[in-house]
Amino acid sequence: MDKNNIKSVFKEYIQPAEMKVISKIIEQMNVDKYVKKLDSLSFIKLFIYAQLKQLPSLKKISFKVRHRKKLQKELGLKSISKSQLSRKLSGLPPDIFQAILQHLIQQIHREFGKEKGNNLLGKIHLIDSTTISFCLSQYRWADFRNTKAGVKIHTRVVFYEGETSPDKIIVTPARPADATQLDALMVIEKDALHVFDRGYFDFEKFDEYCKQNVRFCTRLKDNTIIHVIEELPVDPSSNILREAVVKLGKMKSPVRLIETKDSQGNTISIIINDAKMSAQEISDLYRNRWQIELFFKWMKQHLVIKKCYGKSANAVYNQIHIAMITFCLTLLMKKKVRYQGTLLEMLEYVEEFWSRSFSVFLKELVKKPDRSSLGRRRLHHERIFRETLAQFEEGDTQHLNDQNYDPIC
Repeated sequence: MDKNNIKSVFKEYIQPAEMKVISKIIEQMNVDKYVKKLDSLSFIKLFIYAQLKQLPSLKKISFKVRHRKKLQKELGLKSISKSQLSRKLSGLPPDIFQAILQHLIQQIHREFGKEKGNNLLGKIHLIDSTTISFCLSQYRWADFRNTKAGVKIHTRVVFYEGETSPDKIIVTPARPADATQLDALMVIEKDALHVFDRGYFDFEKFDEYCKQNVRFCTRLKDNTIIHVIEELPVDPSSNILREAVVKLGKMKSPVRLIETKDSQGNTISIIINDAKMSAQEISDLYRNRWQIELFFKWMKQHLVIKKCYGKSANAVYNQIHIAMITFCLTLLMKKKVRYQGTLLEMLEYVEEFWSRSFSVFLKELVKKPDRSSLGRRRLHHERIFRETLAQFEEGDTQHLNDQNYDPIC
């Protein structure tokens, strides 16, 4: 019998996580020594399922285990209480999920290879953070403002064949400045180029990166003191207004300063320590930084991270890492079946057919849709793109964290 006829979509979906590898990680950390019912392997499978189904609470997860025979079969578990789930979620060290996520990231590197879809984007690592806010009274360990608590997901993403993929994430309480995590997110390797926003502006770090030949590109802060070394000629027919070699503040190393216009005609100043790229390439490069914001928006809309299952730091960190694991598994499944649609469509297909045979799933992916209606309304993609880009360049990005925001409306 064809193995695709007996293997479920869910088993095929989680296969890249390699349960044998996870079992070794769990064994090394000795977290299941006295566990009688909910072992860590079953827990991980269950919470990936919860992400797929976007289950909003531990109570709902417990209900699904009790009433879904196919889920019980996948887990080898007939029931589990909300309190047991809560204790396990808080008790497991985030190191387990960080190790699993890194294992999946390495697989993404291997599957997609070194050749990337867009030559310009393929050279860069985008670095940024996004904040998830909580009620201060329930998350005192993550106090952020007078009335709020929160965590930051410091993220480095890369691009493969048009897909955005997390390359590294660091979860911290929201209070520390972004720049405190910059060193940990930089890639010390040949040809790596890092693009980040002004939240990571730090003269001492920039000088150190210049000494180490670590390339970076960011926007200039308005109040930065500039010492001009040399003004360079610019092409009057291009959108480059100025190019110069400068030193910033107390920096000892020179950098390039590029001034250009955004889509709304506002002047933006970009600095970079790369001497080979053209000014136009640098301008185009920085314009693509907004894609990490779209990655954050996708993550918050389609994965369960804004509504937390637990109140402790471990519970929150573990949930965020499991969400990232789910993202990577979905990307790997999309690559495996060579699906040409969007990543969201892939996620929805897996969610719908998770318990069906893999062969049925593959047939459904290539099935032509029945058109019984006049079709969906036409979307003005170019207009939406221009408006989103303009909002980002103007610093108007708070709406990207809003799950109710719809750029089409």
